[in-house]
Amino acid sequence: MSSSVSVSSSLHLGSWVHNSFSKFNHTGKSISSNCLMFNPLRNKPNFPIRKKPNFSNTPLISAVNLTKGEKVIKEAEEENTQKEMSFDFKAYMLQKGNSVNQALDNAVTLKEPLKIHEAMRYSLLAGGKRVRPILCIAACELVGGTESMAMPSACAVEMIHTMSLIHDDLPCMDNDDLRRGKPTNHKVFGENVAVLAGDALLAFAFEYMANATVGVTPTRVIRVITELAKDIGAEGLVAGQVVDILSAGLSDVGLEHLEFIHVHKTAALLEGAVVIGAILGGGTEEQVQKLRKFARCIGLLFQVVDDILDVTMSSQELGKTAGKDLAADKATYPKLLGLEKAREFAEKLNTEAKEQLAGFDAAKAAPLYALAEYIAHRQN
Repeated sequence: MSSSVSVSSSLHLGSWVHNSFSKFNHTGKSISSNCLMFNPLRNKPNFPIRKKPNFSNTPLISAVNLTKGEKVIKEAEEENTQKEMSFDFKAYMLQKGNSVNQALDNAVTLKEPLKIHEAMRYSLLAGGKRVRPILCIAACELVGGTESMAMPSACAVEMIHTMSLIHDDLPCMDNDDLRRGKPTNHKVFGENVAVLAGDALLAFAFEYMANATVGVTPTRVIRVITELAKDIGAEGLVAGQVVDILSAGLSDVGLEHLEFIHVHKTAALLEGAVVIGAILGGGTEEQVQKLRKFARCIGLLFQVVDDILDVTMSSQELGKTAGKDLAADKATYPKLLGLEKAREFAEKLNTEAKEQLAGFDAAKAAPLYALAEYIAHRQN
């Protein structure tokens, strides 16, 4: 799961929980990412304990006291803030979502054998928020690329995401009957065809990336294919899914264990979508790594919010079976932290994700900033 990236973060779940539950002693670990990780099994913290600065006696900055250079910086910051505030997120999501849906419809057409292509299209075109492909496009445009450069890879990410949902709903996995408000794929086409539909989407995703990408150098195309393959394989999505399966029925699943599952099972594909977009758009290594950190935070944020919604919303509101984790006695963030602390942790992740966008042009970063807000406060 992109183990080459190791950073020290101001927001580790360990230190956050340490501050929230001061009666415990914790050990913080970095597992190749910021916004992670907590281990309650040791008594001595090995991460730096930083004292918060005291601003009580610090005078507020006034425009009167600013130098000419500082005024220019302040004016630029205010201009960026205005650009962020004027961004129409709903219109952006609608426009990009329609573009993605049209591209997916054109990519996976009805052909022989009809049954398998019907099953592929049934789940692929069943709706959904298209968060992952839109993240891919937004990251590409942020670093100077275009929608057309990112679209094939954005579609490939959605094909793979759809594959993961089809397989995750199977009786041998989560055994779910409802997805995006419709019967799951295996309920309509049977388990055997559902498995094959997922397999076909996975294979076609990489074929489509390789053949349909235009305006991008072969080196970058190879790099994004490699990135995506790693993010969904035994070091990414599959790793998280396997550990999740093996954790069923365990009574001692802690926060560190839970984070490993969701950093891989949920965050990996979100991270891949953003990083792929940044690479396709020609981003520098520094930009790619900042966006990787951003994506890893919102990936974990997505799961924390998902866990919260599972216990606070109905099946009708969610478009999928609500309360199934609670019924299966699975470890979730509300279960381990409590509902309010889980919500606080989600806000911490949201804040740190948005901090990674500080060095980019505010107008171009507005979609990613808004997507982080959307993921943090979504209702389904």
